[in-house]
Amino acid sequence: MLMSSLRTRVASPKAFNGNVSRPPQAGVLLPLDRRAGFGDRCYEPSSRVHSELQDRASEEVGPAVDISPADIVKRRSVAWDGVTAEIVQVTRREKIEFCFDAPVHLLAVCEQGMRSDGETFVEGLPRSTLRDLRKKLTFVPAGHEYREWQEPRILSRVVYFYIDPAKIPVLSETSVTDLSARLYFEDSALWNTALKLRTLIESADADNRLYLESLGVVLAHELARLSPGMARIEVPIRGGLAAWQQRVATTFIEEHLAEQISLTTLAGLVRLSPYYFCRAFKQSIGVPPHRYHTIRRIERAKMLLAKPAPSVTDIGLTVGFSETSSFTAAFRKATGFTPTGFHRSLG
Repeated sequence: MLMSSLRTRVASPKAFNGNVSRPPQAGVLLPLDRRAGFGDRCYEPSSRVHSELQDRASEEVGPAVDISPADIVKRRSVAWDGVTAEIVQVTRREKIEFCFDAPVHLLAVCEQGMRSDGETFVEGLPRSTLRDLRKKLTFVPAGHEYREWQEPRILSRVVYFYIDPAKIPVLSETSVTDLSARLYFEDSALWNTALKLRTLIESADADNRLYLESLGVVLAHELARLSPGMARIEVPIRGGLAAWQQRVATTFIEEHLAEQISLTTLAGLVRLSPYYFCRAFKQSIGVPPHRYHTIRRIERAKMLLAKPAPSVTDIGLTVGFSETSSFTAAFRKATGFTPTGFHRSLG
């Protein structure tokens, strides 16, 4: 049964002992009331909780993001073989802190949320002060630290997925499952699968258990494709671009990042009208052509800023911004940093 019991959940890293694989088990819907602080130990449980209950909950669910204060959120989760999915809804506008460091992968899917102030840290990446967190994904590999604090402007709603690293498939003989940390990125395939899982969690319907487990497998495969060097599968999307059209359009943009590219030019390359091309591009890629162009410019700029003694003005010109102010504004909107701040954070 998907919903077989209700109990207080307390997470403990000791339940993993470096080996997070478990035998298959039914999903369990659990109310959560975590009260550990935001100190050095993210998962130290309350001494008031009986140890037997702690061990039982840990076996079913495992580690989870620690939130302080605990009574500021509503949490519900479903656990199945090697995966736990959890919906977290913030209920009050006051300062809130999160932390996580465990031997499982963490995927955070932010459905809604804006902060008036705050900072996010994922081990191995520059810190981010991005304000608008809506429709953003964050991936924290097993064993990496994640910390965040925020003063909410809009109450956030996040779906967390805790995934046994052994569940991430090896997609080819040469590929690896060594995934890199990623902070506030977008991926339409991951996003759509995560939302389907969230819908199943909310329904708490036992008849959907097999579908939930199948979607969990799909999610693991989508995460595997975040591995460095792993090519994305070109899946035909109804109403979208054909695989060759996607390849032609994105390659042209990549080769002309510093130039102004008209919609007519791109549409002509793939033999479509500008109107249909714009709709089909967004359907396939997830963002309109002009936004994709800007995203790729910012990614190129980040690579250039990683080099010693960069000139922000020169880098802006290199990626197609005629004014330093417009480059700085676009870069900060995309990353939460000014170009200079991003460069310093890498040092």
